[in-house]
Amino acid sequence: MRTIKFCVYKEAPYYVAQCLNVDVSSFGETVEESIFNLKEAVELHFEDQTEDDYRLVEEVLVGEGLVNA
Repeated sequence: MRTIKFCVYKEAPYYVAQCLNVDVSSFGETVEESIFNLKEAVELHFEDQTEDDYRLVEEVLVGEGLVNA
């Protein structure tokens, strides 16, 4: 068992769940569905991995800012 950290955001019309420990994401029509789908996708990811690409994430902060673009 491994602990994963993730963020969930709305990208209409879906919720996207992005894992921060490995480069995996998923989506769903609800927050709960997106998290469930993410957990399943991460488990499938580790089934196929020959090397361990898991990154330990100790703290998660969320921010928002403006850029000139």
